[in-house]
Amino acid sequence: MTTVFSQLSPHGAATTTLTGRYGPVAALSGPVPAKPLATALLLPGYTGSKEDFAPLLDGFAEGGIHPVAIDLPGQNESPGPGDEALYLPLALGEAVAELAGSLAANGGPVLLLGHSYGGLVARGAVLAGAPIAGLTLLDSGPGRLPRGARLSALDVGEPLLREEGIEAAYVVREQVSSRAPGWRAMPQDLKAFLRARFVRSNAACLLGMATGLRSEPDRVDELADALRARQVPGVVVTGENDDAWSVATQKDMARRLDVPFAVVERAAHSPNTENPGGLLEILLAEWRSWTA
Repeated sequence: MTTVFSQLSPHGAATTTLTGRYGPVAALSGPVPAKPLATALLLPGYTGSKEDFAPLLDGFAEGGIHPVAIDLPGQNESPGPGDEALYLPLALGEAVAELAGSLAANGGPVLLLGHSYGGLVARGAVLAGAPIAGLTLLDSGPGRLPRGARLSALDVGEPLLREEGIEAAYVVREQVSSRAPGWRAMPQDLKAFLRARFVRSNAACLLGMATGLRSEPDRVDELADALRARQVPGVVVTGENDDAWSVATQKDMARRLDVPFAVVERAAHSPNTENPGGLLEILLAEWRSWTA
């Protein structure tokens, strides 16, 4: 029998609130190991939330890592500013760098993981001087989204969001999603959650992040210099069927960063819910080597 994982997968994490520059930051703080090797700060992607990491939280704790997954400012249960420009990767990275600093001040190294758009934000945090002991880029790329269905969806959704609001934008998003077999098979409670987190989000966040996905330049060389200067290890991980940034593009990014590259089998753009076991195996092996 195949286990189905999702944002509603059970876990032992507790809901908590961190203090951020734009107000409270909603978080899931996973079980704390008896002797934690590090704290992992987990950043979701565009339209995502802290719950995207639900299938991983207990596994991280069992592996000696204390996970802290957040809603980025403006996402889901984290209020955010009304200025769209503050959701671009470099600007949002500054806010994340402050969060990483607060976690580091509580003791122990902080490992930063960014999924998809969260990877661009994580990069921004490193460039802003985040005091981290390791960087993981998960299904993220060197810059703007390439041409494809995801970019086309942003182009369709933005004017609707601006002119008719979040509710109307989600109706169209759901109509597009309903064409996929996976959506039709999705449990109703999961569909309800995905809708609720979308409409709870700050419209400026959705619009600003969409702009970032369309316009973020390639900053890989800057990131490589920053990691090298501070001797921070890193890894690039992708699902074998990622449909956002290609596997080849991410592999080349790892080469340019001079960090390991790993592929999660039986996964596409979200290994955290598609094959969390395979992803955990890769991450824990890397992270333990960094903290040894």
